[in-house]
Amino acid sequence: MDVTVLAGGVGAARFLEGLVQVMPAERLTVISNVGDDEEFFGLHVSPDIDTVIYTLAGVIDPERAWGLAGESYALLDAIRRFGYETWFTLGDRDLATHVFRTQLLRDGATISEATRHIAEAFGIGCTLLPVTDDRLRTIVETDAGVLAFQEYFVKRRTEDDVRGVRFAGVDAAAPAPGVLDALASTDVVIVAPSNPVVSIGPILAVRGVRAALRATGARVAAVSPIIAGKTVKGPADRMMAALGMVPSAVGVAEAYQDFLDVLVIDVEDAALAPAIEAAGVRAVVAQTVMRGRPEKRALAEAVLAAVQ
Repeated sequence: MDVTVLAGGVGAARFLEGLVQVMPAERLTVISNVGDDEEFFGLHVSPDIDTVIYTLAGVIDPERAWGLAGESYALLDAIRRFGYETWFTLGDRDLATHVFRTQLLRDGATISEATRHIAEAFGIGCTLLPVTDDRLRTIVETDAGVLAFQEYFVKRRTEDDVRGVRFAGVDAAAPAPGVLDALASTDVVIVAPSNPVVSIGPILAVRGVRAALRATGARVAAVSPIIAGKTVKGPADRMMAALGMVPSAVGVAEAYQDFLDVLVIDVEDAALAPAIEAAGVRAVVAQTVMRGRPEKRALAEAVLAAVQ
């Protein structure tokens, strides 16, 4: 069975860690958000892609759930003297990934090609595809002004009230090679438990992706990142509310209802199942909090069972 996952952020990486425990990695394709990409110190950083790679390679920092375990920060300490802002804490070993990616891009490679080389270097068995090779950036409009996503998320710690979200460059962004083919030919599509607005939203906004999801013959499932009206991590609940979406599993179902068959919701939200099914989406109740490897595996098994 071939499985394709739409992924963005830490929740997606944790879910994928469970999924590769229950299926062959070579049958898995991951389509990643690149709206979070940014340049720091002249280097191209792809946070969501790297979080997936580091997690599946078993080298992720377990405390932060991003970056590499056992990091040092000598470069950041040294570069401050030249006036650089260092709020985006790139570790010394993590910087090697970004140097390699940036050099490939300067030599004419695409983001897809660079991602493949990095994934191979870390021994990742699945296929990892950025949703587009074109420049796509998430912009957050807040009460403090218009912010690049990393400024909103990391520098300002999501403290600003959100007024709107847009994806700069999306009108010209074409799906990367393999993205539409993966959605058309796979047996199962899973939308990972990621922020519907800024993690999955940029993927769905790329030309042809949402239409491909509506047209696919695959069963399409999603895991709600909202539990009892809150997120385990991140600002998804507050962003959804600010943008007029229902900040609950019901709102997640409504956001994806044009292509979604099944929504897996947490046991705490079992009472929401009738409202979800009223939106035309089958609700499946499971334990969705992923504290360790056994919980990640159990959730992956529950999602695959729900679509079979």
